[in-house]
Amino acid sequence: MPLILLIGGARSGKSALALQLARQQEAPVVFIATGEAGDREMAERIDRHRRERPGGWQTLEEPLDLRAALASVAVTSCLVLDCLTLWAANALEAFGAGEAESVARVVALAAAARSGPTIVVTNEVGLGIVPGTPLGRSYRDLLGRVNTIWAEAADHVLLLVAGRALPLERAEELATRLL
Repeated sequence: MPLILLIGGARSGKSALALQLARQQEAPVVFIATGEAGDREMAERIDRHRRERPGGWQTLEEPLDLRAALASVAVTSCLVLDCLTLWAANALEAFGAGEAESVARVVALAAAARSGPTIVVTNEVGLGIVPGTPLGRSYRDLLGRVNTIWAEAADHVLLLVAGRALPLERAEELATRLL
């Protein structure tokens, strides 16, 4: 299995599909979690996600240094990264938007170079209203660029909506067929 990017709105089925795809692998599974429990509600969400994963899977909790986390996973393992959405928020706070985008590009290339199966989860936040604050707009724009970078590196991109998946084509390839 190549690099697969699962993108969609909140509670659209991305993580469930990532778990299903990983369970189908014969390889051992390493799960990279980027979320941090900043409050009780988030701690409960993280705990719920932990309980959904099979006990035999290895979990790496890495909110920021995805490059090191990716490098630590054997190519013989199936890697699940959940999620770029939280990573982008962490990176924006730690690095600022420009550097976070550069880091995302390097990490995406590293993920694409993996020979083992890799499944990456991210949210699409750019389909709603324009955020009312500069920070909100910076985050939306950064995540949009991060998602584009990872989609470019991915072999397959699936858009999830209401538990349904739609394969997404590369825009350049579609454009050449349309004209």
